[in-house]
Amino acid sequence: MARRRLRTIRDLDLFEKRVLLRVDFNVPFDGDRILDDARIRAAVPTVRAVLNLGAEIRLVTHRGRPGGKVVPELSVAPLAARLEEIIGIHVQVAPGVAGPPVELFLAELAPGELVMLENVRFEPGEEANDPGFCRLLAGLADAYVNDAFGAAHRAHASTEGVAHLLPSAAGLLMEKEVTVLSQVLDNPREPLVAIVGGAKISTKIGVMENLLPRVSAMLVGGAMACTLLKADGAAVGDSKVEEDQLDTARRLLDAGREKLALPVDAVVADAFRADANIQVVDARRIPAGWMMLDIGPETQKGFAMIAEKEAGTIVWNGPLGVYEMEPFRGGTETVARAVAKSPAISIVGGGDLAAALAQLGLEDSITHVSTGGGATLEFLEGKDLPGIRVLEED
Repeated sequence: MARRRLRTIRDLDLFEKRVLLRVDFNVPFDGDRILDDARIRAAVPTVRAVLNLGAEIRLVTHRGRPGGKVVPELSVAPLAARLEEIIGIHVQVAPGVAGPPVELFLAELAPGELVMLENVRFEPGEEANDPGFCRLLAGLADAYVNDAFGAAHRAHASTEGVAHLLPSAAGLLMEKEVTVLSQVLDNPREPLVAIVGGAKISTKIGVMENLLPRVSAMLVGGAMACTLLKADGAAVGDSKVEEDQLDTARRLLDAGREKLALPVDAVVADAFRADANIQVVDARRIPAGWMMLDIGPETQKGFAMIAEKEAGTIVWNGPLGVYEMEPFRGGTETVARAVAKSPAISIVGGGDLAAALAQLGLEDSITHVSTGGGATLEFLEGKDLPGIRVLEED
């Protein structure tokens, strides 16, 4: 699916312009502490580039799900503080998202000062893509730049609606995400290998169906592999299975059995706990009372060999075991190290897998770690994302 050209910040005259810059700083927290600031760091090149073009920036992001109400504990203040630490420029937080108090606050800023609007999802008009709220946002700026790839699958006011009202373009991160992921779908370096993990096949079926005709191999791990194994007649014990997806799994097996690599062995436990009893068994003969929580050593070896020796491009989404528990992270770690060593172009989906790569110190050995979760999946499904479509040339 060839895409139309994306307008970028190189196509806009931003000198002395007020720029509404949509970023995705919806990062994980533990209380008041940011657990992973990767999305913040990923947007810094665009922030610097827009500042260097002589623009005044109004940063826009969401945090959590406040449901259109002001929830003080979901303020963007910690995000502004972290960006300030990274970029070395003071970042002020506006007293709201839009309206007269915010307009007065912005009018008093000195040229070049960075400001972050309050959590855009405090406003009910955001997720509703309300035209009135879109106009309020547009009134704060002369141009709009969207660098929030992680929210590009949402047709919200700050990701889609406001782009119709201002000269608009993609930021550097958005441009990179679209370029890299488009290459996977349109012109990958062959052979293309997909690695798909995670708990639920229901969340990945669209990606799997879209990629299966394109790949030379699709390596499947995580609990979702158990649904495929059961659909293929295997005994999976007490492993997590999406019973309502068995027919879908059979359809997938019928469509690409020769390309689908399922686990041949499994690390199983008698309880979903790190201190449970553990053994390695045939993945097709898991005893009753036991559940698969990681791919086994033979599967790890086989997946790692394909990734390191047989791939031209690797696209990977989802961990291959219960990575948060130490006894069940071997599959993800072994394959991650192989992907990092591989000469292949490697694209890794965000979320838990990105955190695992960071923990292993391997993120710099991956060609591209996507900042998107649902957006990455929907892009790889071949869907038209509203936050991207509105930035494409007619």
